[in-house]
Amino acid sequence: MASNSFIIRFADAALQPKDLPDDRACNVRRIVGTVEMKHLLPLYRDAVLDPNPRSARVNRVTADVLRSLDTTPELFANKSKGVLLGTSNYEELQRNRFRISFEDPQIEGILDGGHNMLAMGLYMLRDLMDERSLKAIKSWDDLLEVWPKYKKELEAKKDDFTVLVPVELLIPARNDEETVDAFHSALVDICSARNNNVQLPNEAAANKKGFYDELKKQVPESVRDRTEWRPNTWEDQTEERPIKPRDLVALAWIPLNLLHSKDGLPVDLRVSPQNIYRNKGECQRLFENLMGHDQVTEKIEASHHKLIHEGVRSAFKIAGDLPELYDQIYEQFPDAYNTDNKRFRANPIVKLFDPEGRDAARRAGKDVSGYTATRPVTPFMRRDVRAKNGSKPCSYPEGLIVPLVYGLQGMMEVVKGKVRWAVSKPSEFVENHLAEITRAYQLVIEMARWDPQKIAKNPASHEFAVQQFKAAIRSNS
Repeated sequence: MASNSFIIRFADAALQPKDLPDDRACNVRRIVGTVEMKHLLPLYRDAVLDPNPRSARVNRVTADVLRSLDTTPELFANKSKGVLLGTSNYEELQRNRFRISFEDPQIEGILDGGHNMLAMGLYMLRDLMDERSLKAIKSWDDLLEVWPKYKKELEAKKDDFTVLVPVELLIPARNDEETVDAFHSALVDICSARNNNVQLPNEAAANKKGFYDELKKQVPESVRDRTEWRPNTWEDQTEERPIKPRDLVALAWIPLNLLHSKDGLPVDLRVSPQNIYRNKGECQRLFENLMGHDQVTEKIEASHHKLIHEGVRSAFKIAGDLPELYDQIYEQFPDAYNTDNKRFRANPIVKLFDPEGRDAARRAGKDVSGYTATRPVTPFMRRDVRAKNGSKPCSYPEGLIVPLVYGLQGMMEVVKGKVRWAVSKPSEFVENHLAEITRAYQLVIEMARWDPQKIAKNPASHEFAVQQFKAAIRSNS
């Protein structure tokens, strides 16, 4: 077990499923129970919240959690969703104790419950800090910045923190490499679902109101057929990961933001570039506000709307091209990065698909964490990733390239209130210029030390990419 391991002691715990099916279809098990708050102190550390797509901030949710802790601490375990953890690095000890560590902070750690963790951190600090300093903590990052200063004091008074917190710990069903690989893939999906399931009723309502109708027309048939426009209706047994409407809505804000910047929207709405990656729920909410505006749609039935704003229609037409361009960038980026003696696939967060190399490394007793047993596929169309010049296909966190996808806005222009491509063949332009754009973009990756969360959540990364696409157009003219 790694040196950064720590022990979580459950007051009570149940393993689910208790017995594994013989067909090996189960890759994830969970330990469900309650934990005294004091035993969560080791979770207040850097990177532990990285798998969570939303950065926790002080808001109404944290205020409600603090109120529950103050007024009904004995009911907190029943009123709160608690904390969801996931790791493949665990050891079961005696008396409901588990030694765990998070070896891959991009995947393992706190998958859901960041706002609960933030609120509990504030709750434990409040007797140690003056009110003004406590109120200055506005986010999880702010909390971690001051946490080390009070770590010894918190440890000394930890026996005061006995409130029971619901905790769910996800672990691999088995310890073989194939299962652990499948478990890691599942964690990504579980994290996304847990953080976005609150949007499902909103998406169902948006679909019923006809807000997606124009997007359905503009995206390619292959994208339209793989999108779960109506929640919980996906029945394709061969494809477990349909496209969600919010994924397309998030991309649609790339041309919509450009339209907004040119005063082309009848309402003052825009999405922060980083939220296209980290907060698709916000993208969905603002999309519904836009589509509900009487200058954007008109009601033609009791609950159905028709798009009437031509500028928004033009943005959706552009949005229809973006899933395939997203896949193209994801597939071609590794080879585009491999210029000027740069080695994209040598980075630890990149996983090679090389079954023969993986087997040889395993036989030699070498580390195989740099390999994946699953064939890499593109994010939207789930097409097998191809590689050039004898390179091996690879998978990597999408956060590395999300700003480049947003950078496609640099290939767009607004003419007479409508968005259009500023180049005749966007896919061909990306093919011809991605390498030169990536040479400049390497600075963004290296300054963030290859941290996909920092890259994708920094608005400056997105604006930098926009400028590089604009520069490529100027150099090509």
